[in-house]
Amino acid sequence: MVTRRARSQTRQAERADRAVIDIGSNTVRLVVYSGTRRTPSVWLNEKVTAKLGQDLSTTGKLPAKSIALAMNGLARFTTILKDLEIADVQCVATAAVREAKNGPQFLKKVREFGVEPRLLSGEEEANISALGVIGAFPGAKGIVADLGGGSLELVAIGEGTYHDGISMPLGTLRLPALREKGERAFRKAVNQELKSASWAKEQEGPLYLVGGTWRALAAYAMHRSHYPLTDPHAFKLSNAEAEKVARKLAKMDPEKLSNIAGISSSRAAGLPDAAAMLRVILSTLKPDGVVVSSWGLREGLLFDRLEPAAREQDPLLTAVTHFTTPRGASLSHATMIAGWTSRVVTPNGRGTERLRLAAIMLAMAQVRLEPNMRLKHSFDWAIDKRWTGLDHRGRALIGAALRGACNQPEVTDDLLALASEKDLREAASWGLAFRLCRRIGAGTRASMLTSRLTREDGKVVLWLDESRASLASDHVHSDLKSLASWLDCEAVLRIGDADED
Repeated sequence: MVTRRARSQTRQAERADRAVIDIGSNTVRLVVYSGTRRTPSVWLNEKVTAKLGQDLSTTGKLPAKSIALAMNGLARFTTILKDLEIADVQCVATAAVREAKNGPQFLKKVREFGVEPRLLSGEEEANISALGVIGAFPGAKGIVADLGGGSLELVAIGEGTYHDGISMPLGTLRLPALREKGERAFRKAVNQELKSASWAKEQEGPLYLVGGTWRALAAYAMHRSHYPLTDPHAFKLSNAEAEKVARKLAKMDPEKLSNIAGISSSRAAGLPDAAAMLRVILSTLKPDGVVVSSWGLREGLLFDRLEPAAREQDPLLTAVTHFTTPRGASLSHATMIAGWTSRVVTPNGRGTERLRLAAIMLAMAQVRLEPNMRLKHSFDWAIDKRWTGLDHRGRALIGAALRGACNQPEVTDDLLALASEKDLREAASWGLAFRLCRRIGAGTRASMLTSRLTREDGKVVLWLDESRASLASDHVHSDLKSLASWLDCEAVLRIGDADED
C-alpha cells in the first residue's frame, strides 16, 4: 500500500528542481533534472550547436557567429529556468572558452543572463566526468575517455575515486585538420598527445567512453549487429570488436551514418575521425575492452554535490523504487516477497538479489497495467528504459523475470543475445514465484505470514496454514505447478500440520 507520505515524496521528486548549463566547444546545452538526488531523471534536454571551438586552431578566438548562436540559446535557456522557478543552476564552460583569447569577454556576456559560469580547467573537466561514470557504474575501475568538441579528457577511476586527470586537444572539431595530413601523421599526432597519459597503459579495466560522439559509435555498432537493445548506456565491446567497428567507421561517409537511428547529422560528421582516433587509443593503451556511459560531466556535477551516504545508495534500486512507488509498489513489500520466494528460486544464492528485488518491484507495478498491456509494456521497462547501475545482462534477467510474472517464461532469442540460458531460466523463475505469491492472497502480508514456499528433494512445496485453506484455488494449483515444472520439480500443496520446514 502506498502511503500518503510516499505519494508526497514522489510528487516532490518529480518536480524539476535543478539544472546544468554546459557551454561546450561544439554545443551549448541545458539539461533540467527531476527525480531522486542519487538517480536524477532528465526533465528537459535542449542544445544549440554553436561550434564555439571551430576556429581555435586558426584564430585562437571564439567566432562572432558562434557567440551569437550561444547567446541566443542562453537567452532561451535562462527564460525557461525562470519560468520553471529553478534556482539551483550550475553553469560550466569547457575547452573552447578555456583556450580562446576572447573567452573572458564571452563569460562576461554569459553573466548578463544572471548565471555565474564556472570555467573548468582541463583537469577539473576530466575529474568531474569521472564522477559521472563512478555514479553510473558503482565500483568501476578503468579509464574514462570523455570526448567533446574541443578536447579529449582521460582520467583513471577505481575504488570510488579518480586520479591523473588530463585534457588533450583532440576534440571532434580539431580531428579533421589532423587527419588531412594523412593516416600516419594522424596516428603520430594522437600518440604524441597520449604520451602525457603514460599511466593509462598500466591502468586495469575497460575504457569508459563518455560523450555524444562515442554514443553514436555505439549506436552504429548496435545497428550493425542487430543488437536487441536501443539504449547505448552500458553497451560493451571487446578490444577486437571495438577495433573492427572503428576501422569500418573511419572509412564511412557521414551522410550514410546519419540515416541510422541514434546518430544525428552533427554526430555523424565527426564520427569517422573519432573512430580513427579510437583505433589509436586502443592499440596504445590496450584497455580491457570499452564500455559506453551516458553519464558524464553534467551528471558528475550533480554527483559531486551528494553526501557520502547518498553516493553509497544503489542507483538501480533507488531509481526502480522511485519509478514503481507511484505505480503501487513498495520496497518493504517487495523485500518481503523476495524473502518468501528465496528458498525456491535462489536456493544457493548467486549474487543476484538486487536484480531480483528490482524485478519484483517492477512486477508489482506491472500488475497495475491492463492485462493486454502487461507483457509488452513492462518488458520495455527492463529492456529500453535507462537504468543506472545495471548492465545489459541484468536488463535481460529482469526482462525474463517480468515475462515469467506474465506466465510467459520461455527464453527468447533477443534475451539469449544478452545472457546465458541458465541465468535466464533462473530469472524467469523469479517471475513465476512472484506470480504464485500474488495469486495466493493478492500477495498480502497476511497471506505470506500464513504460508511458506520451499524447495526440497525435487519438490516445490507450498504450505498453507489450516485457517487459510480456502486460498488454495485452482489458479493457485496451476501457478504452483507451472513454477515446479519450470524448475523440473514436482508440485506439492500442504495444508495445516503437513508443514515440514
